[in-house]
Amino acid sequence: MTTLVAPAPGSALRWLAADSWTIAKRDLVHWVRNPTAIVFGVTFPVMFVLLFGYVFGSAISVPGGGDYREFLMPGMFAQAMISGAASTVAIVSTDRARGVTDRFRSMPVSRGAALVGRSIADLCNSALELTVLVVCGLLVGWVTRTGPLAVLAGIGVLFLMRFAMIWVGIFLGLIVSPEAAGMAWAPIFPLSMVANTFVSPEQMPAWLGTIAEWNPVSATAGAARILFGNAGAVTAGTASWPAQNALVLAVLWPLLIVAVFLPLAVRRYARAAR
Repeated sequence: MTTLVAPAPGSALRWLAADSWTIAKRDLVHWVRNPTAIVFGVTFPVMFVLLFGYVFGSAISVPGGGDYREFLMPGMFAQAMISGAASTVAIVSTDRARGVTDRFRSMPVSRGAALVGRSIADLCNSALELTVLVVCGLLVGWVTRTGPLAVLAGIGVLFLMRFAMIWVGIFLGLIVSPEAAGMAWAPIFPLSMVANTFVSPEQMPAWLGTIAEWNPVSATAGAARILFGNAGAVTAGTASWPAQNALVLAVLWPLLIVAVFLPLAVRRYARAAR
């Protein structure tokens, strides 16, 4: 006679955490063994900092005054968190095409471990990229003018957006081919450009400025400027509603994205087939 034993309280969560970390380590090992991806992922944002900070920066004014590089860096941080979705799409799509996704689904591991592990690995990758950008920013003159708690909150806002974009990347990676995944940067690039990343929406044509103000990237960059105390940060009564409420939108936008794409990614993963 077979006796079914109920799992101990919390065992499912421990199982998920252990399996997720195992898969995350696997993803991180693959990433470390691909130095080309590391170099490209780190140097591309740095090149943007140097290009806009030293080449175009002298021709761009900051609303309310202030140093342009100080205005630029929070925008670059936000752009890096958004752009990371392209690598997520490419990696997930490649794993699916090579049968790795099917192998995970057939193994005796927690059902959500593959997706959670992917998100952990991508957050670790983003932490390195953000660290390099922060160091680069400090070298070109960027500083924070608030206390440690506000700075940590600013970093938290950036990672919240990155976490949201991970689920967008996972979902898209599960439905597109590796060839199409290689072009994932195409829609992401204008998303990060038509925002307050490099210039204020006030300096754009009215219709384009309205789009930029409501862009999730603008909310994240604007919130980071406020929390870091950087040039270009706005306060109530000085700008449009989205700019005045950047801190609120910087939380609401990622939560909305997660609410939409996390269930879609989980459902697609459960139904994935080679």
